[in-house]
Amino acid sequence: MLELQAVQTFYGSSQALFGVDLALAEGEMLALLGRNGMGKTTTIRSICGLTPARAGTLRFMGRDLRDLPAFRIARLGLGLVPEGRRCFPNLTVRENLLATARGKGWDLTSVAKLFPRLEERAEQSARTLSGGEQQMLAIARALMTNPRLLILDEATEGLAPVIRQEIWAAIRDVKGGGQSILVVDKNLKDLLPLSDACVILEKGSTVWQGRPADLAADAELQDRYLGV
Repeated sequence: MLELQAVQTFYGSSQALFGVDLALAEGEMLALLGRNGMGKTTTIRSICGLTPARAGTLRFMGRDLRDLPAFRIARLGLGLVPEGRRCFPNLTVRENLLATARGKGWDLTSVAKLFPRLEERAEQSARTLSGGEQQMLAIARALMTNPRLLILDEATEGLAPVIRQEIWAAIRDVKGGGQSILVVDKNLKDLLPLSDACVILEKGSTVWQGRPADLAADAELQDRYLGV
């Protein structure tokens, strides 16, 4: 479904990605891992066309993404939940959701079932929500586009433990419905059991790809590339 080969991306004259490789099959969940500053968000930005790659191959559903603007890539079926949530603060919860709604499947009723808190706060402005509620809204807003691929950048960062568990339960339900997912998160305990494959980045390059079970069982590998 999604394939990256030898992707290189720059910010101006500064190179951020030096050779990222990954592959995601339809219906699977891929965990993109690495310490802070190793290129995870830049990889996502390259996929979405927000920071276009200068070299390498990026394909989604067989379509070359390299020369497409971000809005056309989104229309191919990529739903992004960006780091920092970025809800529309002046709009209500309902308005945030309706602003991105398209296609069939996910609608106000189904996202309310996934996140009941959003239905309770439907007429509140997004700025009045807690951080956890804003993250729920950001995920629901992406789902309202009915994406072929849902991309979650730092899915549970900075959230209280009880809210994190709500988010992970929702991701589990979404994946159970057949949704393809690419997720960045540091919480291996919750992330690995849900994932079908893992990719680790180090200094802007792919250094390891494999099964979650292999990563979970290899403490040395975790310490080398994911430890503080």
